[in-house]
Amino acid sequence: MRAFSQLLDALVYTRSRTAKLRLIGDYLRRTPDPDRGYALAALTGELNLPAVKPAAIRAIAEERVDPVLLYMSRDYVGDMAETVSLLWPKPEGGGSDLDDGTLRLANVVERLASLGRAEAPGALAAMLDQLDPSGRFALLKLATGALRIGISARLAKVALAEAFDLDVDAVEEVWHGLAPPYLPIFAWAEGRGVQPTAGNVPVFRPFMLAHPLEEGTVSLDDYAAEWKWDGIRVQLVRAGGETRLYSRAGDDVTRSFPDVAGAFDVEGVLDGELLVRGTAQGGEAGGAASFNALQQRLGRKQVSAKMRADYPAFVRLYDILFDGPEDLRAQTWAARRGRLEAFVPRLDPVRFDVSALIDAPDFAALEEIRTGARDAAIEGIMLKRRDSPYVSGRRAGLWYKWKRDPLTADCVLMYAQRGSGKRSSYYSDYTFGCWSGAPDSGAELLPVGKAYFGFTDEELKWLDRFVRGHTIARFGPVREVEKTLVLEVAFDSIHLSKRHKSGLAMRFPRISRIRTDKPAHEADTIEALMRLAT
Repeated sequence: MRAFSQLLDALVYTRSRTAKLRLIGDYLRRTPDPDRGYALAALTGELNLPAVKPAAIRAIAEERVDPVLLYMSRDYVGDMAETVSLLWPKPEGGGSDLDDGTLRLANVVERLASLGRAEAPGALAAMLDQLDPSGRFALLKLATGALRIGISARLAKVALAEAFDLDVDAVEEVWHGLAPPYLPIFAWAEGRGVQPTAGNVPVFRPFMLAHPLEEGTVSLDDYAAEWKWDGIRVQLVRAGGETRLYSRAGDDVTRSFPDVAGAFDVEGVLDGELLVRGTAQGGEAGGAASFNALQQRLGRKQVSAKMRADYPAFVRLYDILFDGPEDLRAQTWAARRGRLEAFVPRLDPVRFDVSALIDAPDFAALEEIRTGARDAAIEGIMLKRRDSPYVSGRRAGLWYKWKRDPLTADCVLMYAQRGSGKRSSYYSDYTFGCWSGAPDSGAELLPVGKAYFGFTDEELKWLDRFVRGHTIARFGPVREVEKTLVLEVAFDSIHLSKRHKSGLAMRFPRISRIRTDKPAHEADTIEALMRLAT
C-alpha cells in the first residue's frame, strides 16, 4: 500500500501531464503483479468493491471518532475520506504501513472483494489501524472507487503504453475484454506473453471523437455535415452470437437497453446515438424525444415492460467499424458511409436508422440551418472529413463538432457547497433559482439547476468570499446565502421534470457571468424558462 499511496500523493500535487505520465509509468515498471494491475484498475475506474460503501466508512469512523468532531471536520476539509484518514486514532501498540505482505495492494483488494457488506467494514477498520494517514487516504479512495486525482482512464492507459513502448490503440482494443489485474497485458508488455487480441468476443473499440469547430477550419468541399443528436453515444457489438452495448466510456449498458441489444442480431460493430422515440414525453411522433426522456432509462439494471413501452429506445447510426469480421476502420468515411447504408436494411427499422446528412450549398447556409435548429433532440452539427479513417480519440483535421449556441438565463444564487479534491477548501458548487412569479407579488425563488464550472479561478475566489460573507443558514455542508447575487447561467437545453419543485431541469448548466450589475428582483421567472422547455 505504501507505494500506491505515494503515487496518489504525487499525482494530487502534480499538474503537468508529462509528469503524471512519468509517475504512473515508473510505478507500473517497478511494481510487481498483481499489485500494479489493481492500481491501474483503480486509476481507470475499473475497480469495483461493492461491499464497501460511503455509509459504511462513516459508520466505522463514528465508532472511533466523536461524531460531532467528525462532521465538523468533514465540513472544513470537504472530503470524508481525507477527514477519516486524518482523524483515525492510532491503536494501542502503534501500527504502521510495513508492506509485510498483509497490506500489499493485491491482498487488500482481494480481501475486500471476497467479503459481504456485513464483514467488509470490520476488515476495513483493521486495515486502517495498520496504516499512516497517507495510506489510510489511499485505502479509502481505493475502496470507494472515488480517486478524484485528475487522472482520466485514457491518461492512465497512455502511461502504460509509454512505459512499455506499446501501441495505446492496441491496449484500448482489448482493454474491456480483460479484467483486473490485467496479467495478459503486463505479460505482453514485458515480452513474457503474446499480444492479447479481441478474437470472437464482443469487446469495446475506442470511439473516434471530434474537436470543437473553429471559424474558417473546414470547407464543405472536403467535409460532410450531419446532425449531432442529443442522446448518449453508443457502440453496438455483435460477435460470437452475443451482443453488447457500450457507452462512450466503455461501460457495458446492455442490461439497461435489452430491447435494443436484442434487436441487433447481425454480426458487426456500429457507432451511433442512443435515443428514445418521440411520444407524450416530448419530440415528434416517431422521431427522437429530448434527452430528458432518455434519462428515465439510464442507469437502470432492470427495465420493466412498461418502461420499455413508455420510453422505446432506438439507435440513430453514424458509422460502421466492422461488417461481420471485416474491419472497415482504415477505409474512408465516404466508403464506410456506403457500407453503413447497405448494412442497415438488414436491421429492425423500429430500433435502427441512419443519421441523415445535411444538404447545404455553402457554409453560410449551413450556419443558418444550425442556428434555426431547436429540435428537442438536436445538439448541433458534426462535420466529418470525407476521406477520414475511423481512428480512436481526437485527431486534428478529421472530425469537428459545431454545437448550437447555448441558452442563457439570469438566476439568483441560493445555496453553495464545497467542492472536492483541489476545490475542497472553496464553495464551488452553486444552486440557483428563478422566480415563481413577479417578485413584487410575493413570488418565491425555486431552484432550477446546479453548476460547478464555467468561472475562472479569480471568480471562484470572489464567489467563495461572497458565500462566506452572506451565509444566512447552514444545512450540514450546504450554506444558504442571501438572495442578492444574480448569475447568468448558460445551458444546452431545459426540460420539463416532475422530479424538481420548479418543474424544470437544465442540461449542462454552467456559470457564464456574475451579474453584480443586476438586482435580484430582475432575474428570470419560471414562466420564462417554461417557454424554452422541450
